Amino acid sequence: MELKGKRALSLLHDEVEDLEFWYPTLRLQEEGMIVDIAGEKATGYVGKYGVPATAGMSWDDANPTDYEVLLVPGGWAPDKIRRFPAVLDIVRAMHADGKIIGQICHAGWVLISAGILKGKRVTSTPGIKDDMTNAGAIWVDEPVVVDGNIVSSRRPPDLPAYLAALIDALRAR
Repeated sequence: MELKGKRALSLLHDEVEDLEFWYPTLRLQEEGMIVDIAGEKATGYVGKYGVPATAGMSWDDANPTDYEVLLVPGGWAPDKIRRFPAVLDIVRAMHADGKIIGQICHAGWVLISAGILKGKRVTSTPGIKDDMTNAGAIWVDEPVVVDGNIVSSRRPPDLPAYLAALIDALRAR
């Protein structure tokens, strides 16, 4: 698939892991993709290390059929993000349509709450390994894991491998 002009949806809330939010957003923009940022409200948020980011829309206004990929960053934001039915609906819809879902670090919590990890081979920060396996996932300690439409990674040092795999998965479509 040619990525230029295709669309990605990135989820945002306060205390997002700054690198895990910005690196994928900027890297996909470098590939020519349009990255829409959605939060609880269309407003500003602050990452774990104080880096500001702005959501241009709310989760309620995001239409999952408009996107090729969903980016779920880590940090402490996923514990907030997963509490919103609109987010879980987006995750489930994109998963059902076979769209690429990228998750890194604590982002696995969002996929757990959406109920889409049973039988999936994934990775995450080791701190949520038990949560992932209790949700039925097959957890492995590798920099990046691709299982079907889910691309998962552990933490910021793995970002180059994560984005390479995510972009490869998108191009293969």
